[in-house]
Amino acid sequence: MIAALAVTAAFAVVAGFAVTQNDSGDASPVSQVSAEAKTKAATVLTQPYTKPDLVLTDTTGKKFDLRERTKGRPTLIYFGYTHCPDVCPLTMSNLSIARKQLPEADQDKLQVVFVTTDPERDTAAELAKWLPSAGDPSFIGLTGDFPTIQAGARQIGIGIDAPKKEKNGTVTSMHGAQVVAFSPKTDQGYVLYGEDTTADEWAADLPKLIKGEKP
Repeated sequence: MIAALAVTAAFAVVAGFAVTQNDSGDASPVSQVSAEAKTKAATVLTQPYTKPDLVLTDTTGKKFDLRERTKGRPTLIYFGYTHCPDVCPLTMSNLSIARKQLPEADQDKLQVVFVTTDPERDTAAELAKWLPSAGDPSFIGLTGDFPTIQAGARQIGIGIDAPKKEKNGTVTSMHGAQVVAFSPKTDQGYVLYGEDTTADEWAADLPKLIKGEKP
């Protein structure tokens, strides 16, 4: 994965994060978003995102209204896929490690939502098997039809393309590698994290994100 950050005065452009990646791990940066100057792992957005208007299917096969079910809860949203060779499982693992360091009450508050970018392969049952091993049993896995998922991702500045099967059998999936943190106070996505965020950095920032504070 490749990510680059250009900072000018009080503002920055976060480049990369959205990547073209196949099952063998090849990647290249493709998109940009505007944000405040990056400090440590977090990039505080100058224009927070409205939470995506998404109704998908969770790992139990039931409908999940993202806005309704996460309202007033500290929520981290990530778009990825279970066949991702590196970044997706690493991101989920780092979040799981950091979550376990929180007090139990804060663990219960935090919502981590993994939305597949490869819904043809990532069924509800597949997500139910993958998430507990790659991340944490508390993490929410969502699947659905690709156009709905793609539209929801675009609402928070994340570009994804439909998975493409290559002649050699590998599947190319372009997906944003950002994690967007939504405040429990405003339900807006106000902090952005890249794929290089470590478990220690998550552990340092999660207590503030849970309170809706700037890290």
